[in-house]
Amino acid sequence: MTTSTMTKAAPPTPRNATSQTLGFLLLDNFTLISLASAIEPLRMANQLAGREIYRWYTLSQDGAPVHASDGLQITPDASITIPLTLDWVVVCGGVGANRYITREHVGWLQSQSRQLRRMGAVCTGSWALARAGLLDGFEASVHWECLAAMGEAFPRIMLSARLFSIDRNRFTASGGTAPLDMMLTLIARDHGHDLSAAISEMFIYERVRNEQDQQRMPLKHMLGTTQPKLLEIAALMEANLEEPISFDELARFVGISRRQLERLFQKYLHCSPSRYYLRLRLTRARQLLKQTPMPIIDVASACGFVSTPHFSKCYREFFGVPPRQERLATRWDMEPGEGSVTLELLSSMPAQEPVSSAVAALLNAREESTYASVPLR
Repeated sequence: MTTSTMTKAAPPTPRNATSQTLGFLLLDNFTLISLASAIEPLRMANQLAGREIYRWYTLSQDGAPVHASDGLQITPDASITIPLTLDWVVVCGGVGANRYITREHVGWLQSQSRQLRRMGAVCTGSWALARAGLLDGFEASVHWECLAAMGEAFPRIMLSARLFSIDRNRFTASGGTAPLDMMLTLIARDHGHDLSAAISEMFIYERVRNEQDQQRMPLKHMLGTTQPKLLEIAALMEANLEEPISFDELARFVGISRRQLERLFQKYLHCSPSRYYLRLRLTRARQLLKQTPMPIIDVASACGFVSTPHFSKCYREFFGVPPRQERLATRWDMEPGEGSVTLELLSSMPAQEPVSSAVAALLNAREESTYASVPLR
């Protein structure tokens, strides 16, 4: 009896057999979780594929170390001045990203785009692509906290509240763990669903969210799907901040009475509809004051206030400071990194006392529009 020699079948060749190189441009105060969520799927893709299908470099403007928003320091692989052949460019932003974007960043991104790169961003890195004019006419996602300000600053971008957006050769993720879903989707397109699914299994990631998944806004997160009428009313309020809708109209839109509307707000949000609407308008105003150079009179108008004095009075009563003082705390004429509250306060600490990265993160958070926005009992 003859025997045949058994040979092991060669592994299937991926659809894209060449390695792709990514450059992650780190802006000061970038969010570490977004960077990790974007890079870790690439690492695991290589591990599961058994070869290098993705290569990546971390980059900064001059090659110097960059601090993440949690205070940790990352030493990048290279400066953007060093010639690298990249297939993808991903901008990683975080706290106050718009203040750390320089002319050099913008020029480099534009030059990369001219070479037909895939251009992407995670968290607030979208601001850099927008500043470079690389998102005009594209759909883009950004963290919900920045949607209003970015919409005012870049009206030609089709902003989305989805977790991530992939539009031709542009890809943007809102932040947090959303880059993981986006990268898994891109990996599936490049190398097949099996690889993407295997990465998910390795990360114990039960469900890959797709391009249709929306960011969970604070109210949705609070109420879930138990109060659809209240969510619908709140959504109508958020969509009509410049020209507020009357409560009778709101009630009629969702098919309930004015009295029912008031009861819903008192029972689930512990405030009147007028108080909630005012809070939405003032919160939007605070975002615009801190994230854009819009004149205060224009901020007041964009948030539905008929006069600047009335706006200032409401703002001061709600936040404890007038709009002008809020604006002075965020100087738009500063050079990137200049006047950092973190550096100023840390330098006043005793030299022998070690500085916790949590302290740096909290100090940086003071410049965020949501700082101290939830009162603790």
